[in-house]
Amino acid sequence: FSDTGTKPPESGVFGFMINISALLGVITMYIRYLLIEKQNESSHFVKSSCNIFSLCIGLMGCIGMGIVATFQELSVPSVHDIGALVAFGSGVVYITLQSIISYKSCPQWNTYFVCHIRMAISVISCIAFIPMIVFASQISMTKIDWTPGEKDYTYHFLSAICEWTVAFGFIFFFLTFIRDFQ
Repeated sequence: FSDTGTKPPESGVFGFMINISALLGVITMYIRYLLIEKQNESSHFVKSSCNIFSLCIGLMGCIGMGIVATFQELSVPSVHDIGALVAFGSGVVYITLQSIISYKSCPQWNTYFVCHIRMAISVISCIAFIPMIVFASQISMTKIDWTPGEKDYTYHFLSAICEWTVAFGFIFFFLTFIRDFQ
């Protein structure tokens, strides 16, 4: 994922867009938090502390995105990797918690179909997150231009597939909020 924005001028665009995405994530998560609080006033389907915890986990993920954007993969790889781990790990926990909260709000505030879609995205993201970490931890060098047959190429390739799967999982998950926000 970060390979797409390591060399200038792409690195500047990548960092800027990741920071914009993190900001939009914060706004979306906060609106979702407020929506659940408002719905919960009449329905009492979830503890307020669970909603706050979910928001905090989500905000941690956005901070991780900011770290990824600020510390480029080749410049400061250890900080970049910690940021990525926080972003993806917190993101997976956030969407899983939101899926559970969605089920608790059924059928008054959500349809079971939307809940099933959210949970499916969460499960796929969780499943992809684990091998992403495993494969990434097997890579012994930090570089950008990989060629097939190179040492660690397979680990890099598989890790990248899992990383993109989780990233798109987050995008599709947030798209399921459209109806809730109307």
